[in-house]
Amino acid sequence: MKSNVYDKLRAQLDRYSVGYPVTESSIEIKILKKLFTEEEAKMFLLLSLVPSTDAAIASQEGGSLAEVRTLLDRMYDKGLIYRRVKGDTAKYSAIPFLEGIFQNQLKSMGGALAQMFEQYFEESFHKNVADCNPVLIHRTIPVNQAVTVSYPMPTYDNARHIVESQDLIVVTDCICRTQQGLIKGGCDKPSETCFMFGPAAQGFLDRGVGRRISVDDALHILEQCEEAGLVTQPYNTQTPVNLCNCCPDCCVVLRTLKKYPRPAEIIGTNYRAVVDTKSCDACGRCSERCPMDAILSIQELVQSISDERCIGCGLCVNTCPAEAIRLETRPANRCQEPPETGQQLFEELVERRRRAIGLTAI
Repeated sequence: MKSNVYDKLRAQLDRYSVGYPVTESSIEIKILKKLFTEEEAKMFLLLSLVPSTDAAIASQEGGSLAEVRTLLDRMYDKGLIYRRVKGDTAKYSAIPFLEGIFQNQLKSMGGALAQMFEQYFEESFHKNVADCNPVLIHRTIPVNQAVTVSYPMPTYDNARHIVESQDLIVVTDCICRTQQGLIKGGCDKPSETCFMFGPAAQGFLDRGVGRRISVDDALHILEQCEEAGLVTQPYNTQTPVNLCNCCPDCCVVLRTLKKYPRPAEIIGTNYRAVVDTKSCDACGRCSERCPMDAILSIQELVQSISDERCIGCGLCVNTCPAEAIRLETRPANRCQEPPETGQQLFEELVERRRRAIGLTAI
C-alpha cells in the first residue's frame, strides 16, 4: 500500500534525535494527525535540520512566497518547526519529536493529547530513550547547593554558573508535569521550573509560552526546585540552551531511567553519591529524596548507595542531617565531557541515530 503523508512524516522524525518508532497500535500516527494538518505534514517533509530561508522553501514547494511564509509561521507558532529571524531574513528547519515537538506543546496540551503521549511512551518510546546510551539530550548535574567538593567543579556542571551566564532567561511550565497532570493528577512539585536561554528562549516568548525573568529570579527558582527535590538536567552541552528541573514521577527521561536496573549507565553523569557508614544513622531521609531508588539498607542501622542506580543528582547529600553522604567524581573512564556547542551535540545525535536505524547518511 502506498505510504501516506503521515507515514512519511513519521519516518522522517525517526531519523532525528532518539527517533520516533513504530508501534503496533499506530498511536504515533494518531499523534501526528492530532498535531499536523496534511498541509503542514507535507511542508515538514520539505524541511531538514539545516535551516533554510522561506524563499528557498517556497522555490522547492512551488507555491507563492507569501503563502509558504504564512504556513511556516503557523507551524512555528504551533511548535512544530524551528524559526530563526536575523534582520529581514527568516530561516526555518525541522525539529525532532524529542527534544522539540513534544516540549513545544504547552499551548496545545489537552486531555486527549496527553493520553496519546502517555500511551506512546509506555508502548514504545521509552525504549528509544534508553537505547540512546548514554542519553545525549540532557544530563544530570548536582543540585545547586547540595554539594561541597574539594575539587574544582566544571562550570557546565554548576547550575548557578549556567544561569548567571545568560543574557536572556525565560521560565516555562514543565511539559512533563503538565502532561501528567492531565491524566494522573500530576504531582505536588512546582511546575514553572524549566529555563530556556538565548534564541530558544526568544522562541518561547514569540509563541507566548513562558515569561522573561532576571538572573536573581532564576536563582530563586533553583533554590525552590532543590527544596522540592527536583533533579537538575541541562541540555547536554557546555553552553546549554535550556535547563530543566525534573521529578521522577513525570519526567520522560527520569521515568525512562527508573524503568531500568542501571540508570547510571544510560544517562551521562560525572558524579556518584557515597555514604560514610560510620556516620549514617539510617534515618531514611535520603531514601525519600532519591529519584532512582538507589539507597539500599545493608544493615539495620546503615545505608549504602547503589553505584548502578545513582545518577549523581546530589539530592541525598543536602538532606542528610548527619552529613554522612557526599558526592565524588566517577572514575575517569566513566566521566564525560559534554559537547562544547549545540552543533557538536547535533552532529553526535545525527551519527548515533544514523547507526541505530542503519542509514548511510541523514
